[in-house]
Amino acid sequence: MAKEEKTPEPAEKPEGETPEPAEKPESETPVEQEAGFEQPESETPAEQDVSAEQEVSAEQKVEAKEPEVVEKEKTGKELNKDARMWAMICHLGGLGGLIPVVPVIGCIIAPLIIWQVKKDEDPFIDEQGKEAVNFQISILIYALVSGLLCFACVGFVLLPAVYIFDLIFLLIAAVKANDGHHYRYPLTIRFIK
Repeated sequence: MAKEEKTPEPAEKPEGETPEPAEKPESETPVEQEAGFEQPESETPAEQDVSAEQEVSAEQKVEAKEPEVVEKEKTGKELNKDARMWAMICHLGGLGGLIPVVPVIGCIIAPLIIWQVKKDEDPFIDEQGKEAVNFQISILIYALVSGLLCFACVGFVLLPAVYIFDLIFLLIAAVKANDGHHYRYPLTIRFIK
């Protein structure tokens, strides 16, 4: 008996399936399709690494555009750079309490002066200036109470905690104000409304 040699016939697909286009494989994400990245049918490992880097960079570009849109939506309107800077300086004025000349009330005087001078220029400066002054008055009250509690030995723990709290939230507020966010301090008594 002689062996019959069969030539390989192309595999037939069932009738219900449609052939997929060879140009765009299913592995492409919508980001790749928008950016125009096409993967070749056969890639070496080095080529796959390059295409993976391109995919990541395309996704980062898309993600980088989103915060700008969100930022405008959060703040309502675009704040000018000077308003953001002066609001940040109002918050940083609270560090005036570290000056040895006026250590107790220096933390209130600097934000108060900056707020009074610049409050008519922009509503954002007015709002953040009030917030900075209110916070520094609240911190002064908390520090005085903690100082009095030193006689009961509790103040020795509370006083450093108050100053650390002041420094941390003052810096957070300054950064947020510089970014254009309407920041409100926690645990603040609103003396000025």
